[in-house]
Amino acid sequence: MSFKKMSHLSFADIALFKSMDRNRAIIRMEKINSVVNWSRIESLVLKDYPVGKCSEGNDAYHPLLLLKCLLLQQWFHIDSDPELETQINDRNSFKKFLELPMDELSPDHSTFSRFRSRLSKDTMKAINHELLSQFSSRGLAINEGVAIDARLVESASRPISEDKLKDEKIKRESPEGCLDKTGKPMKFSRDLDSNWTVKNDKPHFGLKEHASVDTRYGFVLATEMTPASFHDSPYLPLCVAGSCHTKNPIKKVFADKGYFGEKNREFLSLNQIQDGIMRKATRGARLTPYEIERNKAISKVRYIVEQYFGISHLHHHAHRARFTRLIKNTTDALFRQLAFNLFRGTKVLV
Repeated sequence: MSFKKMSHLSFADIALFKSMDRNRAIIRMEKINSVVNWSRIESLVLKDYPVGKCSEGNDAYHPLLLLKCLLLQQWFHIDSDPELETQINDRNSFKKFLELPMDELSPDHSTFSRFRSRLSKDTMKAINHELLSQFSSRGLAINEGVAIDARLVESASRPISEDKLKDEKIKRESPEGCLDKTGKPMKFSRDLDSNWTVKNDKPHFGLKEHASVDTRYGFVLATEMTPASFHDSPYLPLCVAGSCHTKNPIKKVFADKGYFGEKNREFLSLNQIQDGIMRKATRGARLTPYEIERNKAISKVRYIVEQYFGISHLHHHAHRARFTRLIKNTTDALFRQLAFNLFRGTKVLV
């Protein structure tokens, strides 16, 4: 089996696409094409989506085409895979971006789901790294300053008690609990990766998204997802390590009081990174006037990561998880990071 070969664009297709030169969506997507080298990203996607050796069955869609389809889903705030399939068949601007002839139908919505499941977390991180490296090669000084923060994400399934959550996990991990009545692997709809935490005196059942953002251009540098009860502080070193996309070292890290602690300060000092963590009053020591003013100055810089969370919440409904498994929600967050950075790149480079 090989990848599906698309027919060449006809004269009618070319004439139609030419008439769409003033289409805002087309202009936006052409700007995106001008700032990225897709062939280098394609080579990374192929690692998770190799050509099959079976001589039977239909040819597969090319993985770069499917990747672009899922990016369209992010950019145009399309809530479901069936709706994405409908929009691709209905909108000529989408077909032009995908280089899909007018007489070719969109891939089936189930194809999008299978493709998303096959993309590993490591591959998505490598794609984001490649994109930011391309931006850096064009003269952008990325990751000199990094702002880190975390936000709570509501679970995709209904909350359950801690005791029931433990019972469900034990049942799922047992040999009997993994199979249905016919002996086939069980398909679980219950989210067992989420758990409970309390914020502002309110209980919350779900996950936590940790992110680091470049303070100069606003590119998202790293994304991690954990259960909601995990504390922010231990993830500062992980976010810093994930933010290293260029040869230039990170100069300063900005973070709120949730990351205050001796271990994080030692980590920054050991790696010769300036400490931009807000200070927190302790039981035996109040903040000095200098520390209060310092915290205010840091707040004016680290707002940029909260801005990214706000945009994700407003346009992508990212306040609630799309899936019931942590790994799929992590991949979805990395897709959102990739889509955001591509669009941000057009603002900076074009």
